[in-house]
Amino acid sequence: ATTRLLPGVLGNPESTGSESFEHGLLEGPQYTRPAVYRGIEVPEVLRSGNHAEVARWRAAKAREITTRCRPDLIRAAEEEGKTR
Repeated sequence: ATTRLLPGVLGNPESTGSESFEHGLLEGPQYTRPAVYRGIEVPEVLRSGNHAEVARWRAAKAREITTRCRPDLIRAAEEEGKTR
């Protein structure tokens, strides 16, 4: 996993920008198609096509998950000014 952080390993260096710990927070949930899978529905905001709303939703979920699972990371990210 750390190899992905080496220069030139990824075709697009911005690909790691939303991965866990990049902004001091854990990642939010990941969804794919179909819109409903095993009774779990993809949130409407993710299907809306509104990239700004999707980014806000992902940031909120990342913060929510980090607060629940790793409150120490929230405090550290806030101290470093990394929270989104």
